[in-house]
Amino acid sequence: MNAPTRRRILVTSALPYANGQIHLGHLVEYIQTDIFVRFQKLRGHEAVYLCADDTHGTAIMIRARAEGRSERELIAAMREDHLADFAGFRIEFDHYGSTDSDANRRLCGEIWRSLRDKGLVVSRDVKQLFDPKAGVFLADRFVRGTCPRCKAADQYGDACEKCNATYSPADLVDPVSTLSGATPEIRSAEHLFVQLEPMQGFLREWTKDSGALDPRISNYLTGHFLGEPLRDWDISRPAPYFGFEIPDAPGHYWYVWFDAPVGYIAATDEWSAAQGGSWKAWWHRGGTNEPAAEIHHFIGKDITYFHTLFWPAMLEAAGLALPTKVRIHGFLTVNGEKMSKSRGTFLLARTYLDHLDPACLRYYYAAKLSGDIDDIDLNLEDFAAKVNSDLVGKVVNLASRTARWLEGTGLSETYPDDGGLFAQGALDGAEIAAAYDDCDFARAMRLVMAAADRANAYVDAEQPWKLAKAGPESAEKLREVATVALNLFRQIVVYLTPVLPDLAAETGALVGGPILSWEESRHPLTGVPVAPFKPLARRVEAPQLEALVAASKPATPPSPLSPPSNLPSSGNASVTTDPAEPLAAEPLAPQCTIDDFAKVDLRVARILAAEEVPEAKKLLKLTVSLGGEERRTVFAGIKGFHDPAALEGRLVVVVANLAPRQMKFGLSEGMVVAASGAGATGVYLLSPDSGALPGMRLH
Repeated sequence: MNAPTRRRILVTSALPYANGQIHLGHLVEYIQTDIFVRFQKLRGHEAVYLCADDTHGTAIMIRARAEGRSERELIAAMREDHLADFAGFRIEFDHYGSTDSDANRRLCGEIWRSLRDKGLVVSRDVKQLFDPKAGVFLADRFVRGTCPRCKAADQYGDACEKCNATYSPADLVDPVSTLSGATPEIRSAEHLFVQLEPMQGFLREWTKDSGALDPRISNYLTGHFLGEPLRDWDISRPAPYFGFEIPDAPGHYWYVWFDAPVGYIAATDEWSAAQGGSWKAWWHRGGTNEPAAEIHHFIGKDITYFHTLFWPAMLEAAGLALPTKVRIHGFLTVNGEKMSKSRGTFLLARTYLDHLDPACLRYYYAAKLSGDIDDIDLNLEDFAAKVNSDLVGKVVNLASRTARWLEGTGLSETYPDDGGLFAQGALDGAEIAAAYDDCDFARAMRLVMAAADRANAYVDAEQPWKLAKAGPESAEKLREVATVALNLFRQIVVYLTPVLPDLAAETGALVGGPILSWEESRHPLTGVPVAPFKPLARRVEAPQLEALVAASKPATPPSPLSPPSNLPSSGNASVTTDPAEPLAAEPLAPQCTIDDFAKVDLRVARILAAEEVPEAKKLLKLTVSLGGEERRTVFAGIKGFHDPAALEGRLVVVVANLAPRQMKFGLSEGMVVAASGAGATGVYLLSPDSGALPGMRLH
């Protein structure tokens, strides 16, 4: 097998804002990115992971003022906290910078001149919200109010999370400043804008044909933004503002979303300079003598708009390389709900590290991340069960049951006959690598655990504990069995190295030395010593989880008259309503009796398998369990909205007594309950609360 061509891959994560601590929702992205980069390095590619603190904006200025220190003192302290949290979760950056750097100021100026030279910058007076108490113009994210389009309450000043509309903060209904709670005043001020409409043709082609975006994202951008003239992008903010003053427009500062993505290039510049190179080797478009580097951005879906419209337009105007991939992930829920301080599920990175092993979360996230934009759920009961079953019960158990018999002798001088197990594991390596490269870590983990199951079945069949009791005549057979088991264990750990670097290091100390290459999975070890076995993983226990939740709850419950401190305040939450469009589009059905409702048997079910129906445009074929041996086949119209692999194991609600329906694709024996309608961008499966079991009836 030929070694893969060495690739040059520059990888970034979204820059964490320097106004808050890292929490487990943030870590979905940084762990995902770290796994991807570690995998590429293990494969022998030149992969560079760059990030930085996002440091500018009104929030930093206001907080520093309130705490009686300078903005730079604040961001220096937050940088220290962020780096400590990332290190605790074994997230390794090749360089971690700051958007408040000299390199970023210089590069912002270069890109700005490109926009100016192409005639894309215009100036005009705009009406902007001003907080009379705080004495500042309000950034979009410091205004909350009612969406002017769908009337959803408690939305940010630039975009609605309900209907995805974008607008000016001045368009909000009943706006409230989240800084002071005051009703903002409308004041006129000069602003600078970047015209995006001249870039529409380029953006249409790039979003559709570049391969950089998930098709769902591409279709969303085409349907919601690129189907009509693009609005000019308000790129400046008036003083007072903490940021970079625009060189050719005194009194104006670049909006934080201008200088934040340029921070990717600035971090490259700083890292390259330390290596004796130039950032241009990564960000200039490739020539005939050297292939262009790959650029991969990992971001959350809440900042899709900035990274798939504004940022490509800036790069194109500056003649710089465009992203190879913009890898967009969903949000994190905990126990099926948004993170909540009052429930103790707003989990900070530091609080987690005080109670649990970071390897457990890295593995659990990997087992959940399939490379698509669906949200993932951290169900704490499932978290404990999966870590204990997979890492402790399947992987580490292989070493703990067999390594002790090799401490004196070491591995066998030649690799024993194992019935083809190691060879099968080596063949699996190509499929596991492809899954890692696609960021389908969930699939990679399933393949690895299948190998662990085969290895444990071998140990169970050979029963080395009985060979140990049989005496000297079985010593060589015992050594052979333990040699096979430990080699299968190490092969599995090679595949898990991007996810579990600590386990990889501990395994190297046990046998064979440091794991440095993916190729080590292809050849068994022989004749090498084995160190005394030390515990490699510990079970997650219920008291640990209880302590984590307890430590995450506020010391005093929030006042019912004010929102939790982690959420922006809103003065109109009690008098506004959810959008009316979904109900208007599908009015309530005629009234029924309780007897009518009782005829519909709604049950909790677990999806055991989900697969594509190739000849159907909308259907997935689901096999669901209603508990025990009760199985049903259900054809559900959710294709394109849910990844089949991500559905396996998920709890859903089904209509269990629906008459079977013969379809051209097979017999459908029920219906999965889902929601959709006006204003929806997908089909949303209904999930029962944590603790529900298959077979339970909904009342």
